[in-house]
Amino acid sequence: MMPLTMIGPGMSAKVRRVGGNDETRRFLGNLGFVAGSEVEVLNVLGGSLIVKIKDSRVALNADMAKHILI
Repeated sequence: MMPLTMIGPGMSAKVRRVGGNDETRRFLGNLGFVAGSEVEVLNVLGGSLIVKIKDSRVALNADMAKHILI
């Protein structure tokens, strides 16, 4: 497993686990980041990621993205 920040634009992966405290896991879960979900990195801008998850585009800063393990 590695954090979502380790893959580049155009790559996709399956979410294996979401870490962090309860509030962080709940926030990311509400956005669709749950184990088994497919996520695609669309772009990386200054450390922030724009990803596609469940037919939605979501922007994540690097601190949030590091809690998503693929």
